[in-house]
Amino acid sequence: MSNIVKDLRKLEVWFVTGSQHLYGEETLKQVAAHAQEIAQHFDQDKSIPVSVVYKPIVKTPEEILRVCREANQAANCIGIIAWMHTFSPGKMWIGGLKILTRPLLQLHTQFNRDIPWATIDMDFMNLNQSAHGDREFGHILTRMRIPRKVVVGFWQSADVKLRIATWLRAAAGWHDWQGARYARFGDNMRQVSVTDGDKVSAEADLGYSVNGYGIGDLVAVINQIGESSVETLVQEYEDLYTLSAAIRKGGDRHSSLREAAKIELGMTQFLVEGGFNGFTDTFEDLHGLSQLPGLPSQRMMARGLGFGAEGDWKTAALVRAMKVMASGLPGGNSFMEDYTYHFDPANPLVLGAHMLEICPSIANGKPSCEIHPLGIGGKSDPVRLVFNAGAGSALNASLVDLGNRFRLIVNEVNAVEPPHPLPKLPVARALWKPLPDMLTGCAAWIYAGGAHHTCYSQNLSTECLQDFAEMARLECVMIDARTDLNTFRNTLRLGEVVYG
Repeated sequence: MSNIVKDLRKLEVWFVTGSQHLYGEETLKQVAAHAQEIAQHFDQDKSIPVSVVYKPIVKTPEEILRVCREANQAANCIGIIAWMHTFSPGKMWIGGLKILTRPLLQLHTQFNRDIPWATIDMDFMNLNQSAHGDREFGHILTRMRIPRKVVVGFWQSADVKLRIATWLRAAAGWHDWQGARYARFGDNMRQVSVTDGDKVSAEADLGYSVNGYGIGDLVAVINQIGESSVETLVQEYEDLYTLSAAIRKGGDRHSSLREAAKIELGMTQFLVEGGFNGFTDTFEDLHGLSQLPGLPSQRMMARGLGFGAEGDWKTAALVRAMKVMASGLPGGNSFMEDYTYHFDPANPLVLGAHMLEICPSIANGKPSCEIHPLGIGGKSDPVRLVFNAGAGSALNASLVDLGNRFRLIVNEVNAVEPPHPLPKLPVARALWKPLPDMLTGCAAWIYAGGAHHTCYSQNLSTECLQDFAEMARLECVMIDARTDLNTFRNTLRLGEVVYG
């Protein structure tokens, strides 16, 4: 089956350069030539994940308004990189900035890296005015309260391009949310607060819709799946995973594997035909399904769909956005849950897992496909992939509804290999150490109201999620190596004041 996450190179960021008519046609020709060279350099650099499109330099309020309006209407445009080569008066930008709905990055650079000490003259100074031209642009952005990212440095440096690429990945995730659809099969787990929330506010503020669909509607599609399609998918399972003896062909539980394949095919058809970016289910509402769709959920996440268990639509949307942001990067992103602790003072750890649904994109090695009792849900034993996540730097992110706003909470962690085998724990799992330490990290998470469901990422940075939160106008709190609990709590109190 093909990967559902789109190729980021099909998306565009527009490179828009500001100037004015004050300096004469010859200077403007040089401004345009320099801007084209920078845009082309970015577009050809493999570290930049989307296409960079040069736009003619803007010199008047009318030209600025036009390019902003066109960016809003361009289906594949996910943002604008703006650079003031010369001095571009801020009042010229007011009309365009008022209507701009695309994310904005202000690139504070200049065409030349060095001052040409022996030859510098006033012609050079008139042409290369970014040092104060970008300050004028920055002032009008700040005065108009326009969210944006500022990247400073020489445009050819690796650090500048890395920060631009990080922002572009965040912009791709935000773009994917606009008009996205998420399906809920059943409601959220009864009496649980954090998986619930305001779906109307999410659609109004964040751009995606969440709607419920009856399990019967899904089952009707599953029941139409043919045996030949099931056989083909079972063969794919055999090629990709190490199947336990019971579910191999000829095994006494092979029919359960075929049933999981049938559920996966039906769910995939339902979601793809409906244009959904992700989904939720719940073990409390499985009428018509023979088993909780563990393996199907794991595999659909691996293909790029968002997922949240127990009706957790906010996490499903976040998982999808983070998968889009990370497209093409090594490592993976997965639905995750903080499950249990290891409080050894010498080696404190968090064990992350779930009943079934952890994405194999984070697996360290070839997953094992197994069948075991579940103990809840009242259905047949479900098939699932069992594996350990790899070691290394990672993070957990949680999107929660606080009533008057959504808050994004991010905790940097260090993932480790299990110190001992886990022969009787037949689920996918990850082990990590929260930063700055176990006690501070867990306390900060709880003070912030973070959920027990998260998106666990092996390949995204906190900077990327901060950029994403800025675009989405989300409150964002970070828990990392520098976190001090008293300062962190004061940050949360300040958030209450800011958001009223």
